[in-house]
Amino acid sequence: MARALYREWFVEFRFPGHDTAEFVEDEQGHRPKGWEWRQLREVAATNFLSIKKGKEPDEVLYVDLSSVGTGAIETAALMPFESAPGRARRLVRHGDVIWATVRPNRRTFALVLNPDPRLVVSTGFAVLTPNQVPYTFFYMTTTTEDFSAYLVGRARGAAYPAVVAEDFAQAPLLIPDEDILRLFHERVEAMALQQENLRVRNANLRRTRDLLLPRLVSGELDVSTLDVRGLEIEEVERQEEAVA
Repeated sequence: MARALYREWFVEFRFPGHDTAEFVEDEQGHRPKGWEWRQLREVAATNFLSIKKGKEPDEVLYVDLSSVGTGAIETAALMPFESAPGRARRLVRHGDVIWATVRPNRRTFALVLNPDPRLVVSTGFAVLTPNQVPYTFFYMTTTTEDFSAYLVGRARGAAYPAVVAEDFAQAPLLIPDEDILRLFHERVEAMALQQENLRVRNANLRRTRDLLLPRLVSGELDVSTLDVRGLEIEEVERQEEAVA
């Protein structure tokens, strides 16, 4: 839903008030008057935070390139910092976008929301920190097919194509006026937070399943006296209360 709203407003230009908006046409193309093409460096920082020597934590939740898919951090490994790979250096905070710098055609990226303070990502990621636009808009505009194509076009190396921080910093972004940005953020932020909440809950359920299922199969856990019907009724009541 959020992605569809982004396309409607910022690609098709059917944003609130578009019917009375003035449009301009120049060498940069067709756009609403007041919207500006700007480099990413003007609205966000790249690799803003990292672990400094002498300030190493005791342990980290490490995210490497294989831990991220298209749009989500799928796993994070808890380990002592002294045992972590040398690439475990990038710090992230709420609203950051991480993008893999290698093989950008694979579209390995994620939005970081309410991260664990111990979360650290590999230096194989570029960490993009928006500071002039809402993170909801920034995430959407830096994960479009056009943005991916820009990175692919800047990648160097045949066998192991990669981009660098400066490639991200120079990326062109069409930035709307502040009122439209604020309105988009108000409508989309709850969706982003709910998606992250559901992702965390699903991850917890998977861990619980993986812990309990072998014990159930082996008979280590006795469920012969479990009131399954009572649990089903309780769950239905809980869902009805949540909807209400």
